[in-house]
Amino acid sequence: MPYLKIWLHIVWSTKNREPLLEKPIRQRIFDHIRENAKEKGIYIDHINGHNDHVHCLVSLMADQTVAKIVQLIKGESSHWVNQNQITSRPFGWQTEYFAMSVSQSQVDRVRAYIRNQESHHREVSFAEEYELMMDKYGFEKMSG
Repeated sequence: MPYLKIWLHIVWSTKNREPLLEKPIRQRIFDHIRENAKEKGIYIDHINGHNDHVHCLVSLMADQTVAKIVQLIKGESSHWVNQNQITSRPFGWQTEYFAMSVSQSQVDRVRAYIRNQESHHREVSFAEEYELMMDKYGFEKMSG
């Protein structure tokens, strides 16, 4: 059995960054994402977000890939939201997402960051956060 500690900070937004994750339903959606992930063997350490996006701290297992866990989490949850009419209009996630590795020494810091999304976004919009992540992690912006 391998011994792994592979932490990922994964961030994705609602389609077109629509503010559909209103506070009353946000926790319900996050609880469902966590439960569904658990059923699929995906360990979500922390999940939180704001009106238009989600942050997850995930521990990757030996047989998992980033693409597969993101697909399982996002695809099933958007289907569940629509099937149960959780939002007032059709719901979907944006195709793109961020996934950054997190060193063991930074796990508590990322947990705190994820936990404090609401206060964080009183000062910084997701659009601003997106640009900061693009720059901080050296992601190249797609043209067109």
